[in-house]
Amino acid sequence: MLRPVAEGVLVHESEFCQSNAVVVQGGAGVLLIDAGVLGGEMACLADDLRELGQTVMAGFSTHPHWDHLLWHARLGEAPRYGTSRCADTVRARLSDAGAKARVARTIPPDIAEQVPLDLLGLITALPAETTRIPWDGPQVRIIEHQAHAPGHAALLIEERGVLVAGDMLSDVLIPMLDLNGADPIEDYLAALGLFEGVAGDVDVLIPGHGSAGGADQVRARIDQDRAYVRALRDAHVPSDPRIGPSAKDGWDWVAGIHEGQLQRLARESVSVTSQPPAR
Repeated sequence: MLRPVAEGVLVHESEFCQSNAVVVQGGAGVLLIDAGVLGGEMACLADDLRELGQTVMAGFSTHPHWDHLLWHARLGEAPRYGTSRCADTVRARLSDAGAKARVARTIPPDIAEQVPLDLLGLITALPAETTRIPWDGPQVRIIEHQAHAPGHAALLIEERGVLVAGDMLSDVLIPMLDLNGADPIEDYLAALGLFEGVAGDVDVLIPGHGSAGGADQVRARIDQDRAYVRALRDAHVPSDPRIGPSAKDGWDWVAGIHEGQLQRLARESVSVTSQPPAR
C-alpha cells in the first residue's frame, strides 16, 4: 500500500528487507524510483497508481544491484533511467546468456519464485554529468557517488525536501562498502560528505531499506554511518546498534555482513603492507 511521506511523494514498502519503492507525482504521471522486489507487490503498486489515476512516466534505478533493477509489465513501458556508470555496469553484468541465472542464484530461496527477472536491468543511461531527472514533474537532483556500488545515485526532490538515499543512511543496514572499488572507505566517506552538503534542505529521508526519517534523522544517520566506516578503517570495534544485541528483530544477519567487511579489509591491508618496496 502506498503511504504518503511528503506532498506528492509516496512510499511502497516491501516485505523483503523493508525495500522502499518511491513514487513522485508530477504533472502527467509519476516518477517511480526503485520499483520493488516481489512481483505481487509491484502489481499491487500498479493497481494503487491506477486507482489514483496515475501512470508511470519514468523510472529510476539508484544503483546496479538486482533488487533495484526490477520491473513489472503492469507498470508500463516508461523509460527507466540510471546514471551512465550504473547503466554501463548493468550492461556488462547482464551481457551474456547466463546472467539472469547467476542473478537468480543470489536471490534468497524463500522469495526466488516471487521475483520477476524478465525485465531486469532494462535501464537507459543518462549522459555523464547529468544532474536532473528528465521528466515532467518536480525538479529531482541527481547526487552521484561511488559508495556501495558503481554509479550509485541519491535523488533530492528539491521542491518537496525529500532525499531518496538508495542503499545508504538506513536505520537497519550498516554501510555496505563496494569492496571491489579502488578505495571503498574514502568513496563512502566522500558520499556522506555530499549528503551532509544537502542535509539542510532535507525534511524527509527515505533509505533504500528501512524506515523513513524526518529532518532530525538526516544528520544523525550521516554521523552514525561515518562513525561505522571510520571504525572499519581503523580496525576498531564499532559501537553500532544495527549489529549489536539491540539490532532490530530479524536483522541479526547484518552482523555477518559486518564481519565479512572487517575480514576483507583486514586481508587487503595485510596484502598491501606485505608488498616489497618499489625500486
